[in-house]
Amino acid sequence: MWKSNPDGGPERLTALADGVFAIAITLLVLDFYVPRGLDDAHYHDALHELIPNLGAYALTVLVLGAFWREHRRIFRLVRQIDGQVITLSIMGLGVAALLPFPTKLIAEYGREAESVASYAGAVAALGAAHLALILVLARRPWLRYGAEPPEGFRLFALDLAMTVLVFALSVPLALAIGSTAMWFWLVLAPIKVTLGRRAARSR
Repeated sequence: MWKSNPDGGPERLTALADGVFAIAITLLVLDFYVPRGLDDAHYHDALHELIPNLGAYALTVLVLGAFWREHRRIFRLVRQIDGQVITLSIMGLGVAALLPFPTKLIAEYGREAESVASYAGAVAALGAAHLALILVLARRPWLRYGAEPPEGFRLFALDLAMTVLVFALSVPLALAIGSTAMWFWLVLAPIKVTLGRRAARSR
């Protein structure tokens, strides 16, 4: 059984997370390139070819930004960390750093089922790591401020659980119906709006 030995405050871990998310977002723009010396026709063709990259970039910035925001919200309630909190955080950050790769896949091969499945699987894995982190913190009051898990923890867990569920389900859905499965991700929009309103009322 994993022993929980407090290992100091969360400051260095949150600083590491800030850096990883910032680098991951920066890596998304490295593939944006327009060759020099093009005439008008080829220049406009090159810009048109960048549209899928811009769409994938916007999607992943939204995803990474949301996870970074939730990570910071979670750690505002954390007083100390232990080995398992560190491990789960590193696992999540590893997936966050990997996300530019499936982003490139859906930008360049977005019609391939495997590209959509890879992206959905990466997002589901990132959400699962954060969800596991919340559940660990909820069961270890000595790592938190306050004896009882705050309402925010429950809403974080529910929000992440829905994210993991939707993206995990879209993996086999993508393999079955192809890139159309990406439309399934839109079901998260009303869910997150509803949970956001509940979170605002609970503060």
